[in-house]
Amino acid sequence: MLSSMRAALGLSLTCISALSLISPAWFQTPTFSFGILTYCSWPQGDSWNQSCMTFSSLEDIPDFAWKVSAVMLLGSWLLLAFNAIFLLSWAVAPKGLCPRGSGGPMPGVQTVAATAMIVGLLVFPIGLASPFVKEVCEASSMYHGGKCQLGWGYITAILSAVLVSLLPIISWPHTTKVQGRTIIFSSATERIILVPEMNK
Repeated sequence: MLSSMRAALGLSLTCISALSLISPAWFQTPTFSFGILTYCSWPQGDSWNQSCMTFSSLEDIPDFAWKVSAVMLLGSWLLLAFNAIFLLSWAVAPKGLCPRGSGGPMPGVQTVAATAMIVGLLVFPIGLASPFVKEVCEASSMYHGGKCQLGWGYITAILSAVLVSLLPIISWPHTTKVQGRTIIFSSATERIILVPEMNK
């Protein structure tokens, strides 16, 4: 049951991360918005008539920090997708084939994905000092959007990073010491394991 829940959570976070990556609404003005991979423009007062473009390669992305952020975020998304698929296959496999440990099959991959995502999100605002962004946001600089406002895409990416960083933490087994014995609460195996403590 818990492994199925982890798999569903992993798949959901992968989809949310993908949505934030393709979103052009990381920073926006009344006539322009841009994200890590796309940007859109529209006439004043007519936001339904948008013209959007995608950066087709790393060379098209306007700033080095932006490129680093794109690589980190895409890498973290690939790790999340791989981990979600692995969690799903681990959840549906017969119990005899895949032993059900308490931490899930790959908490290290989740930790690396969370770290890469957080680093990518912290590096991206350095690109606000690029000529591309300064033309749109006017008085923008590192970590200051100028006339651009924070959009829902960047906020979604931040929330996704927070949830992804919590995913490995909820997978750890909970232990308590009681009168010389260690009790491990293992929800994946749905039992309490008493481990006698060895005296030195």
